[in-house]
Amino acid sequence: MTTIKPTVFALSALTLAMSFNGQTQEQATKKTQDEFEKIIVTGVPKRTTVMESSVSVSSVSIEQVTIATPRSTAEAFRLIPGVRSESTGGEGNANIAVRGLPVASGGAKFLQLQEDGLPVLQFGDIAFGNADIFMRLDNTVQSIESIRGGSASTVASDAPGGIINFISKTGESESGSVAFLAGLDYDETRTDFEYGGYLSDSVRFHLGGFIRQGEGPRDTGYTSNRGGQIKANLTKEFEKGYVRVYIKHLNDKSTGYLPMPMHSDGSSLLGFDSQKDTPHSAFFLQTVGLGQNNEIRQGDMRDGMHPVVDSIGFESRFDLDNNWTVENRLRKSDVSGTFMSPFPAEVASSASIAQSIAGNGATLVYANGPSIGQAFNSDLLMRVHTFDVKMNDFGSLMNDLKLTKTIGDTSFTFGYFLSNQSIDMSWLWNSYLLEVKGDNAALIDVFAADGTAYSENGLYAYGTPYWGNCCQRNYNVDYDTKAPYFAVSTKFDNITVDASVRHDSGEAKGYYAGATIGSVDINNDGVISKPEEAVAGIETANVSPVNYDWSYTSYSVGGNYQITPDQAVFARYSKGARANADRLLFGKVRTDGSVAKEDAIDEVTQTELGIKQRLENLRLFATAFFAKTEEQNFEATTQKFFDRQYDAKGIELEAQYFVGSFDLRGSMTWTDAEISKDALTPEVVGNTPRRQADFIYSLMARYNYDSGAAGLTLIGTSGAYAQDSNDLKFDGYTQVNGFVSYDLSTALNLSLNVNNLFNTIGITEAEEGSIPSNDIIRARTINGRTTSLTLKYVF
Repeated sequence: MTTIKPTVFALSALTLAMSFNGQTQEQATKKTQDEFEKIIVTGVPKRTTVMESSVSVSSVSIEQVTIATPRSTAEAFRLIPGVRSESTGGEGNANIAVRGLPVASGGAKFLQLQEDGLPVLQFGDIAFGNADIFMRLDNTVQSIESIRGGSASTVASDAPGGIINFISKTGESESGSVAFLAGLDYDETRTDFEYGGYLSDSVRFHLGGFIRQGEGPRDTGYTSNRGGQIKANLTKEFEKGYVRVYIKHLNDKSTGYLPMPMHSDGSSLLGFDSQKDTPHSAFFLQTVGLGQNNEIRQGDMRDGMHPVVDSIGFESRFDLDNNWTVENRLRKSDVSGTFMSPFPAEVASSASIAQSIAGNGATLVYANGPSIGQAFNSDLLMRVHTFDVKMNDFGSLMNDLKLTKTIGDTSFTFGYFLSNQSIDMSWLWNSYLLEVKGDNAALIDVFAADGTAYSENGLYAYGTPYWGNCCQRNYNVDYDTKAPYFAVSTKFDNITVDASVRHDSGEAKGYYAGATIGSVDINNDGVISKPEEAVAGIETANVSPVNYDWSYTSYSVGGNYQITPDQAVFARYSKGARANADRLLFGKVRTDGSVAKEDAIDEVTQTELGIKQRLENLRLFATAFFAKTEEQNFEATTQKFFDRQYDAKGIELEAQYFVGSFDLRGSMTWTDAEISKDALTPEVVGNTPRRQADFIYSLMARYNYDSGAAGLTLIGTSGAYAQDSNDLKFDGYTQVNGFVSYDLSTALNLSLNVNNLFNTIGITEAEEGSIPSNDIIRARTINGRTTSLTLKYVF
């Protein structure tokens, strides 16, 4: 395992960024200054420069993302200071947290993911519908801009921790590109294209997207990544503003990686490579059971994470008379899809699992594959639950209107945000037996001692009896959010002071239904088999109502003192919150549909103190933060609710250095967090929250030469506990990515990219909280080394 001590690495990264003392080229110095004076457009009521703002903001260009060679959108988020992105779920389904705020379950609960200033989904942690599943990073993106800290709580709903915003290209320059990527040691081909420019003196456009296919970085046994995206926008410029229309169509299937079997240190089991394999298999492609209306339906494992998004948006901004500015963003999105992936509910001895299903003397036989019909004699077996989820309707309608009045150095912003978010989904899970094998595992059938079959083609239950048939569910709830907000900013010489307040109110209306058990002849053969004796369906005749509302007020006060043109200090205090959505169902919603106020929202308070320093060729941010967080949550894989509070403090550092042909960027976040209160599991009070590392860090180093560039990106973390019990602890790791490019001509470039150059093992999450007696855990690790070649033509 390749591991670098985090404290030593982080300090050396910053030392390296400040150690060069040679002559800086004029162009490099100008580049640094230009970035320091960048105008912030994300998460602020009024556009201002980085130097004059009292918030922590970072911007990562698409070129910098390309250098880091991410294999998914969530991997690109790891370049952002203060953001902990557990990017081992594939193209989506990442756990994303921001400096000190927890991730008790999945998704991005306290962090909002946006595209061009509006949320992708109103709630970033919808069960099996995390917001990152519905967005793709491609060359239509100009930059990724992020705000961390409490200021986000008053400029966006349900985002007290921060905002990550994809900012699209809008055709301001007449240019385009076509890039073709081919995996050299894994199965992936992808074509990206984009072009923009002016149609007239006042009308410009941009169009682009990608298409891809392949097996992906892990061996699934079939073409599991297939689809693409297309985006376009059209802008009409006027003398005092602009109007923009944009559209997006996303239809992309990709593998959703769930925890898989490995040793407690992340090393591989015999026949299952923790860095390259997955329980997905060419012999495990179909499920069958009852649908959301108790009809017989089939599911296709090849669907994986399959978002289908059609959205249209409208954006405008105008400077009016008497120093008024009006800005509006509107987007209507039709969103649906599936989440389909095998989850190892148990990895144990074959005999014990067989006996738990068919009694003493149970035997096992290969249900399919090359050994079909033969006795299964392996010591290990997996009990697999198919996370078969239909996202029927995740559509939304959102509008954000802002009016700003400027009087001298003072501005007043009045805003109103509206959102309607649908969450209509069905959980249609089954139970299978699968061999512990990475290269196209076969399904296993189980028989009683008298020869009675207790399974059919590997399926031993229509439902999940091992988990108490918890997870046959259907719910359809609409969440309406209204949020007026107000902000004021003023400047006194070198001091900028701003304050803002936002009042969120909303209501949830709909219904949910759980499981009902009965005998059903699923295969219509006239015989009720053992699995058909107890089939889990949806209790459609006995639905439960959802009828509750919520409200909370957020505020943020900050100040920035620009001591010199190249040095500033800032401070901020904020109180924000977020409303809880579907994770309250099946446990926190009362029989009349209401919800306790303390369950409906989670509050977050934050204090930030920071310094910004610009030297001749160096830019440095340092921010100390203190946070107190409430959390209500539900985790599907453990069937547990959370009701707790967290305290966290830490320091976030970000440095950028340019000298000659070198470009160095580094960040480090130190966090000291603990569970300060827990209403349901008080024994964990005082422990470190699960998966919260003391240090996370990144360093990007690039050298530009006459005919190309070369560089390395290091992304890492110190050790972290698997669960809140603080028993099993993961080792820290550093993932190294490398690239080298060569200009074949002025317009044609060839680049070689290597992700996880040293094939490092890095565990990000595990179901077990302590090491079991067989030393086998179910966990997610970063992918092993993958190498790709990209040919890009720029015109």
